[in-house]
Amino acid sequence: MPLRLRCPATRGLGCSSQRQHMAALPLLRTTYSPISQIIPSRSYAAVASSSSPVSNLRLPANYVPPTKPPTARSPDVRKSQLLRSYTSLLRSTPLMLIFQHSNLTAVEWAAIRRELRFALASVDPGPNPPPVDFASQIQLQVIRTRIFDVALKIVEFHDPKSVEPTTAVTASGKQVKVTYNHDLSESAYEAVQKVSKGTVPVPSESQYPELAPLLVGPVALLTIPAVSPAHLAAALKVLSPSPPAFPAPTRKKQPSYYDPIAQAGLQKLLLIGGRIEGKVFDLEGVKWVGGIEAGLDGLRAQLVYMLQSAGLGLTSALEGAGKSLWLTMESRRADMEEASKPAAAAAEGEEKKE
Repeated sequence: MPLRLRCPATRGLGCSSQRQHMAALPLLRTTYSPISQIIPSRSYAAVASSSSPVSNLRLPANYVPPTKPPTARSPDVRKSQLLRSYTSLLRSTPLMLIFQHSNLTAVEWAAIRRELRFALASVDPGPNPPPVDFASQIQLQVIRTRIFDVALKIVEFHDPKSVEPTTAVTASGKQVKVTYNHDLSESAYEAVQKVSKGTVPVPSESQYPELAPLLVGPVALLTIPAVSPAHLAAALKVLSPSPPAFPAPTRKKQPSYYDPIAQAGLQKLLLIGGRIEGKVFDLEGVKWVGGIEAGLDGLRAQLVYMLQSAGLGLTSALEGAGKSLWLTMESRRADMEEASKPAAAAAEGEEKKE
């Protein structure tokens, strides 16, 4: 092991660096002075502001910004944003399927959504395709049932038109009439509380008593932005196959559908109902809508045929009644003519004798 020699040069460098560090400390103390010495006191700022013309531009104490109206729930929390998204979903989505799921993993959800996208992309748009391809907008999402229940109550029982306007103050101090009837307002909160506590009875035409029993446990929604029986049938073939009307995809057409992860996730999904055009349908009703041939165009054609057949039946019934009346009158006239012929012949014979 080599010997260590003490070098006076290194000792001198260490002492010099230590002296420089200690000499810099007073400089730092003098450079970073306290905040009270840098920033003037609040009283001095208040005096200066009172003497400046900027003080005349202060907002009124009761000013409410139009971009942030008063709310019953804090709009910054995630629950409020979920509530607003659910109310918008209920108002804008005409076709919605309700599924119950049981402990699906993220990988299983990804596999199910992959197979659903593949099946929807292969749907034939038909002779009259829609102007917008909404297959990419069809979503399968997990919801929070309690917040969705509140959103359903707001959509069903809160009437924004019945809310009376209140007085608000603008930035200039002028008083104007403003109506706060949004989904997070006090009026919406009071409407939900009245129904929840039983103060106001539930209307007979409301959908809430029919949808509320379905919103139990873990729930997922399949939302379709338009009533398309073709896309509904494609979704049912993947998520809830039931041959012969809705058979599962074949291995040749969609081999990834039979992946073990996808099959394990699909076995944990259960279709329990749907909401279509403001009506609540059970499993059989959803399958009936998905089984409409040729989509809405075929349904319109069937309706036109029914109206035409009803009109033809009414016309034939009216014509038959007229014909039967005409035939009855003609037969009566013929009988009367036959009965009057012997009397006319006898009268002619008497005239000849005379």
